Amino acid sequence: MTTSQLTPGIAPGRLSPEQYCENFADVAPPLGAHEARVAADRCYFCHDAPCVTACPTSIDIPLFIRQIATGTPDAAAKTILSQNILGGMCARVCPTENLCEGSCVRETAEGKPVEIGLLQRFATDTLMEKGAHPFARAAETGKRVAVVGAGPAGLSAAHRLAMKGHSVTLYDARAKQGGLNEYGIASYKAPGRFAQAEVEWLMQIGGISVVQNWALGRAGDGALEDLLAEYDAVFLGMGLAGVNALRLPGEELATPATEFIAELRQSTDLATLPIGRKVVVIGGGMTAVDAAVQSKLLGAETSTIVYRRSQAEMPASAHEQEHAATSGVRIMTYAAPVAIHKVADGLEVEFARTEMTGAGLRKLDDTFRLKADQVFTAIGQALGPLPEGVTTAGGKIAVDGAGRTSVAKVWAGGDCAVGGDDLTVTAVAEGRDAAEDIHQYLMGA
Repeated sequence: MTTSQLTPGIAPGRLSPEQYCENFADVAPPLGAHEARVAADRCYFCHDAPCVTACPTSIDIPLFIRQIATGTPDAAAKTILSQNILGGMCARVCPTENLCEGSCVRETAEGKPVEIGLLQRFATDTLMEKGAHPFARAAETGKRVAVVGAGPAGLSAAHRLAMKGHSVTLYDARAKQGGLNEYGIASYKAPGRFAQAEVEWLMQIGGISVVQNWALGRAGDGALEDLLAEYDAVFLGMGLAGVNALRLPGEELATPATEFIAELRQSTDLATLPIGRKVVVIGGGMTAVDAAVQSKLLGAETSTIVYRRSQAEMPASAHEQEHAATSGVRIMTYAAPVAIHKVADGLEVEFARTEMTGAGLRKLDDTFRLKADQVFTAIGQALGPLPEGVTTAGGKIAVDGAGRTSVAKVWAGGDCAVGGDDLTVTAVAEGRDAAEDIHQYLMGA
């Protein structure tokens, strides 16, 4: 039986093989060598470099761009990776329009910044394609560190600790390392198995062993006290394992957008993935955009994001919102879900219109319904169970300084810890800085 965008209900194979390939191709194709040199020549090499200040990992951006301009991209890659070991992925997924490129002097003067993200990708890809690893381990220290969570924070911490000569065991709840880089971003942002290739490249540092399918506190795995008894220090970088509930009638009829994206990311044949003819996504962040856009790219006839506040208040960046709109996604605002109803021909999501008042957001009596075959929720993620004694604040692990928790010998960073802004680049910075602090502690400095 053949299907199309107009096939009712939820169905796989709505598009041709050629359409799937086109839809999920690299959203930002890489620069060639000549293009990179031309792009690099636009940099003013500012001495006060506002782009560096705007970068959470403080990469020396003028230096690496000058290195590209002078024909030494491998040196540029080392400049990047010394600060951000996941510089390849960050070049693909960072909201550069809000960070380095948003602060570029060219952006202020001309409305067109230096293409820092693409230049960073050119440098790191050039080095990685050679299979080269620019760092070497220090002499063995005899110290052992457990890193829980193989996402950006955990990988960054593990690499820096291994480079310092410590022995690292990386524990992760999934079968593959990478965290959100592997399971949580839109496929078109990092196609071609890049997330795993970057992990494999990172592991070339040596000194890192991996324990898969292991979750902290899960029966049969291990507890924090077990790790503390075995290791000299522990870093927690497990991210946010839970998802926020809608807490409304019919919520069981919806699917967390994170589950949908993870399934899509692991698929080897996009034509086998079923997608609704009409898709509704509840939320307004990056995950909502990724779910809505990919639904459309899989062949949904309509894909609609519904957010309870104004479009300007959506957590997703303006760039991501524009990408959603150009991909055919409809964005509706000032509407909050009140129920999901099962009807004869699928689902209906009931929304109440909202308005901002002096006392905050208020639901109005005016309601409407949107027909849907699939409903995805993207209203934020939550911290999973934590060991006793680990203090939390605002729903995340409380930390002081470079990630020190309330428990001796335990550090934390990334999305699970207070202070981050749920970006890959921020998680990398926090993992790196915690590793430096752990190293100082282990060496008695």
